[in-house]
Amino acid sequence: MGLEKKLENKVAVITGGDSGIGRSIAEAFANEGASVIITYHRDEAKANTFSKELSEKNLKHGVYQLDVGDENDVKLFFRSVIKTFGKVDILVNNAGTIGSNSPVREMATETFDRCLKTNLYGPFFCSRAYLNVWKDTQHYGRIINITSIHEDVASPGSADYNASKGGLKNFSRSLALELAPIGITVNNIAPGMILTDMNKDAVNNEEVRKEQEKNIPAGRAGNVGDINAAAVFLASQESSYVTGSTIFIDGGLRINVGQGA
Repeated sequence: MGLEKKLENKVAVITGGDSGIGRSIAEAFANEGASVIITYHRDEAKANTFSKELSEKNLKHGVYQLDVGDENDVKLFFRSVIKTFGKVDILVNNAGTIGSNSPVREMATETFDRCLKTNLYGPFFCSRAYLNVWKDTQHYGRIINITSIHEDVASPGSADYNASKGGLKNFSRSLALELAPIGITVNNIAPGMILTDMNKDAVNNEEVRKEQEKNIPAGRAGNVGDINAAAVFLASQESSYVTGSTIFIDGGLRINVGQGA
């Protein structure tokens, strides 16, 4: 007999699960026995390509278009998932957008609002909708928010992004307190420099990447696969006594920021 899969018979929603960190988590969950529901915002072709790959591996999944910043869209999405899959055990709030790289004095209100709508309102809308379809009879629930080292570490020119991730940190903690009595845990994964489309310059230019890697104690940028073990742990029964926490996956970047000052 093979080893028991950690997420057997679980249903997991991964927003922004068509690419980058979300895609890697979705595949890891599916390999552990979960039915994974991946959402995409605009790139249907990319989502369909990933769906085809999962199908070829006989991994259980569904694909939906979703704008996490649209309250009504989120409600309709969760209703559709319940009709098809019957329940949602795990929610991974991964969908996000990068900051504007604009100083506050020049930042348009619409720019600030756009970032918070995706990175902070999105997890709020999705968490609320998840809780409204979650049944007490499940006795099992997990919410995992993908934040960033910028939930703690500020950087100039990214006030919109930093505010969204800092807000998500404390949203998660408040929600963890609310849900602990009914057995739902809420935790964050905070990546550092991960080689995805959000770090295009480092992905496309080796010199840029090497220069940035000088600030990372581990000496390298991370890959999407570096996130998977923590995500599976937080989604599984093994983490039942972990809530309100953040796991930083950054090669030591967060604790190295003040060195040499």
